[in-house]
Amino acid sequence: MENLTTKYNSVLSIAGSDSGGCAGIQADIKSISACGAFAATVITATTAQNSQGVFDIHPLPVSHIEKQLDAVLSDIEFETVKIGMLHSCEVIRCVADKLEAYKINNIVIDPVMVATSGDKLIDENAIDCLKSFLPKAILVTPNIPEAELLLGSTINTENRERSAKELGQLFKTSILLKGGHLNDNSSSMLDILYNYISDEIILIKNEKIKTNNTHGSGCSLSSSIAAFLSLGHSLNDAVQYGCNYINKVIKTGANKKLGKGNGPLNHFSLK
Repeated sequence: MENLTTKYNSVLSIAGSDSGGCAGIQADIKSISACGAFAATVITATTAQNSQGVFDIHPLPVSHIEKQLDAVLSDIEFETVKIGMLHSCEVIRCVADKLEAYKINNIVIDPVMVATSGDKLIDENAIDCLKSFLPKAILVTPNIPEAELLLGSTINTENRERSAKELGQLFKTSILLKGGHLNDNSSSMLDILYNYISDEIILIKNEKIKTNNTHGSGCSLSSSIAAFLSLGHSLNDAVQYGCNYINKVIKTGANKKLGKGNGPLNHFSLK
């Protein structure tokens, strides 16, 4: 047998499936692959979804999620795990217990609660369970509505840096506060990284692009950061590279059309 000495840098995505291909597991696979890592998946739920909205959510049995986790974690060495939609307390506990059992430390959590369309993707009881899971992550990537829900207060242009730090100190982890939901008049997009370990605030600016083709941008951002972390980059650099990547693939997909609603990112346009 050939002597195999070079291994893949691998990322495990634990999230829901988007039948429209724009968000969720499908977006994760595309962004992880485009950024140079190998993507494996554990699917927590399937959705009946397209560019216009989410029409049905079918949670997979927890016993099957558990078997998926055992199958991949017992076989493949993952540098990073990215977590998206975990729709119930039972699923959150299952994932948390398995990651602890397999001693997985590099966890990026996208606290998915509401879709771009406004459709709710998590039940009310799961929010407290999710909050208890966040300290296990090395990075949490909320958008403004998610951050407000987690923090219990309103976030605006004046207090967003302070809010990112408050979130980080509350959950004892680094926070990337995504700025896409703030309707200011700036020509640039501002994402805010609070690095919990170094206690520093880093401002990440990119061009603001006028387009509705941003479906799956949150999933793609968190998974691209996970990919860059798996390649050995520091947290600060991985976040910077991830934000830059998302900005570029939104820009190259801004005038493309898919479906009748919010279109996807152009994930592989940099190749």
